[in-house]
Amino acid sequence: MQGQLLVLSGPGGVGKSTIVNELKKYPDFLFSVSATTRSPRNGEIDGEAYHFVSEVEFERMIKDGEFLEWANFAGHKYGTPALPVEDALASGKNALLEIEIEGARQIRRSRPEALLIFLQPPSFEALEERIRGRKTDSEERIQARLSLAREEMAAAPEFDHVVVNHRVEEVVAALVSLAARKA
Repeated sequence: MQGQLLVLSGPGGVGKSTIVNELKKYPDFLFSVSATTRSPRNGEIDGEAYHFVSEVEFERMIKDGEFLEWANFAGHKYGTPALPVEDALASGKNALLEIEIEGARQIRRSRPEALLIFLQPPSFEALEERIRGRKTDSEERIQARLSLAREEMAAAPEFDHVVVNHRVEEVVAALVSLAARKA
């Protein structure tokens, strides 16, 4: 039985990584590890958080058709390697892609059977609090991220489901339920 391809997207800082980490307790999900040209953040391990690659290597991967989707985002390139996802789906596992809006749009075009889920903050103020709470960005970068978040939140109607991140446990339960209904 073929697994379900799920795409989780939403504005930066909404809690996508937290949700994915919680979903890792479920053995019937594969979590795609994206490739990126950005440098690792403190504590990120290559191959776990991301596959950190050079611009040259990323361009080669694009040319060789190794991505399900890829995009420029916040000054760096990000892409989803296709092979692990295809293998997981063929083995009956659900594959969850945590990607940005443009990547979700690419998946919608190339894989219309995919289930697109938009993770939305309880309010814009809550999102701003989360972004500021990270204490990883300058004020200028925070303002840029908030401006981008407004644009990203306007894309929510393009998704099959919108889930508000009030509580992690509720979001996880909703994603597990959606995967089971669609599978």
